[in-house]
Formats: sequence, C-alpha cells, structure tokens
Amino acid sequence: MEIIEIINVDEEILGGQPVFRGTRVPVESLFDHLEAGVSLDEFLDDFPTVSKEQAVALLDVANKLLTSKNVAQLYATVT
Repeated sequence: MEIIEIINVDEEILGGQPVFRGTRVPVESLFDHLEAGVSLDEFLDDFPTVSKEQAVALLDVANKLLTSKNVAQLYATVT
C-alpha cells in the first residue's frame, strides 16, 4: 500500500494534521495508543473508521523509514 493511500493531509481536515485517509483520525493517535501500551486491536476498536490494513501499512512504512540506512538524512530533512 502506498503512503498516499494511507495518509491524507488537507488544511480543511484538522488544520492539515496527517490523518488516516478517508477519516478524521490523526495518524499520531495510533502512535500515542501504542506508546501507552494499547493494543492495535483496541486502537481499531476506538477508531472504527481506520481499517486494520491502513494501520498495519502505516506501521510498515514507519518501520521502513526508521530502519533505513538513510535514517540520519531523513531526520536531518524533517528537523
């Protein structure tokens, strides 16, 4: 799944905060839940408009970005 299929950024939706495409659920919510020890299934129960496929695909993209040999370059770009 391509990132464009997972995330939407639109100034009209939550002021441009990245959300799961087709929802108003901020991407950050998934990471906040996981950080708090909430399971993926519980997150999906809390946000039924997010599909399991979307959540897993987002985690896969994050994993690929953060384990890339170019992670230092990526970090420098976003800071």
